[in-house]
Amino acid sequence: MDIYETATLARQGDKEAFAALVRACQQSLYIIARSILRNDEDCADAIQEAIAKAFSNIHTLKEPAYFKTWLIRILINECNRILRKKKRVYPTPYDIRKASYIDDYEQIELFEVIDELDEQLQMIVTLFYVEDLSVKEISKVLEVSEGTVKSRLHRARQQLSKLVFKEGGTKYELS
Repeated sequence: MDIYETATLARQGDKEAFAALVRACQQSLYIIARSILRNDEDCADAIQEAIAKAFSNIHTLKEPAYFKTWLIRILINECNRILRKKKRVYPTPYDIRKASYIDDYEQIELFEVIDELDEQLQMIVTLFYVEDLSVKEISKVLEVSEGTVKSRLHRARQQLSKLVFKEGGTKYELS
């Protein structure tokens, strides 16, 4: 069963279909929450609250094919609510990000480089390259124009190029 059919069933009140959709998105939800909140307890709170709100409001989902985008937008709103409440941000220890990609050193290096980007660009890069969302989906999730997403991706690529390819060699070993 594809996401459209499953989301349609969930929208009609099928709890198992909703649970299947959430399970399919759980790693993405953690990565996104972690990139914003940088604290496991806050991530768990944000994810739990986002899932509860999504379940309560599944009937408002306009386009079933965009369930993941819709859920990510709810999660980002919850993360921002938690940040506003706490008024502080924690640094992300790399060990926690490694848990998402066990024995995948290329992904770990990617997160190290992403952490060096401007904060505004970190989310765009995570959504585009790690979560594989399209420019259109990112635009909906972050509630900015597609042109803004494209220009931020361009700036991020420029910064990544400077970070990875330092004068006289590379900062990170490429395979």
